[in-house]
Amino acid sequence: MTEAPAMELRRASVAYHGDIRILQDLDLAVRAGGITGIIGPNGAGKSTALKALYGLLRPVAGDVLIDGEVVTGLPPWRFIERGVALVPQNRSLFNELSVEDNLRLACWSFRGDRARVEAALERAYTQFPLLKERRRHLAGTMSGGQQRFLELGRALALKPRVVLLDEPTAMIAPRLSAEIYEFIRGLPAQGITVLLVDQNVRQCVRIADHLYVLELGRNKVDGSASAFAHDEQLRNLIAEWVDYRIDA
Repeated sequence: MTEAPAMELRRASVAYHGDIRILQDLDLAVRAGGITGIIGPNGAGKSTALKALYGLLRPVAGDVLIDGEVVTGLPPWRFIERGVALVPQNRSLFNELSVEDNLRLACWSFRGDRARVEAALERAYTQFPLLKERRRHLAGTMSGGQQRFLELGRALALKPRVVLLDEPTAMIAPRLSAEIYEFIRGLPAQGITVLLVDQNVRQCVRIADHLYVLELGRNKVDGSASAFAHDEQLRNLIAEWVDYRIDA
């Protein structure tokens, strides 16, 4: 018997404003213990798929599953309880609060358990020593890359089983972007499953185990990263919508 995906969209359709369907009968599986990447042109529905997986958007048809269990309609905070964390594309920090206060807010659901809160903070500081150095600094005074590390630290403080990442290096300097991708690449070794939505095709292909290409809200094709690297037809498909060649 094969292991159920950590998360799954099953024939999911998602609409904005009632009748504008962004996703149409989408099947997508986040494989446990690895990195699943979603790539595609602008407007393909990549971020919409991620939001549907996290309960921010409810499918008008189809289902969301965690470990094979249907969880369609659960609010996002219930996903946190089930070990799923989200790092959104747009900044989600409280700029006028300190680094540590931003981390403490992630612990709100168990704020009365001091030992657990302190353990969560220590996990974040262990992963990103920079955050400990700057724990008293206002989040808004940090660079874009440093803020992204804080958002990653906030998500990982809760010991998630699955992390959903939406464009994690958007508008971040190349040096810090490289550090972020290397960090993401190491998450499965920590027992954390990753779903990565990314416009940086080169990096997504480099670190992902399995890739989905979305087009107009549908699954155009999916396969292993090695298949994408060596299948000329898949390489040409991607070249249709980005000025990019996957390195063999």
